Amino acid sequence: MTTGSPLRIGIFVFDGAEELDVVGPYEVLAWWAEHSELRPQVVTVSAAGAGVRCAKGLRLVPQYSADEVGALHVLVYPGGRGTRRLAKDTDHLTWVREMAASTTLMTSVCTGALVYAAAGLLAGRPATTHRSAFDELAEIDPSVLADTEARFVDDGDIITSAGVSAGIDMAFHLIERLDSPKAAEAVRYGIEYDRT
Repeated sequence: MTTGSPLRIGIFVFDGAEELDVVGPYEVLAWWAEHSELRPQVVTVSAAGAGVRCAKGLRLVPQYSADEVGALHVLVYPGGRGTRRLAKDTDHLTWVREMAASTTLMTSVCTGALVYAAAGLLAGRPATTHRSAFDELAEIDPSVLADTEARFVDDGDIITSAGVSAGIDMAFHLIERLDSPKAAEAVRYGIEYDRT
């Protein structure tokens, strides 16, 4: 990927986000950032910039608010119970659409796909989500081409991943796309992921 400015990856956080949806991709991408010649920046962002309480009680303090985060090359949108509220929040959906218009790659983990569907980003496109949320996805947008088997679905400018731990696999795929398979393998080795 060639860009005119340093590569910036934002991970959106919110009340009710599933912890591993957030910290799994963050760990993979941040480890890559620390060791890559590309020196990507990985940041966290919440709607108002305030701290959030994740689904199981983990509290996070993001670096930016949605208004101040600035331009991103990649947005990672996790899932969790909080997505149901956000999928009905018209102001938030407007922000998601604005981000999609200016961000090279929109990605989601788990039920983050529900918010993308509610924003109209998945209309007529292949996508996946948590195995328990496919009915909800169809209710939001029946035109989504649901892939119930894939760990993640790469449809060019949008990547969706299945439930929870699948976001880690998607993050490795992101590194392969943004850097190289060799870089992804170095991160995999560095964090001892899927060691056989």
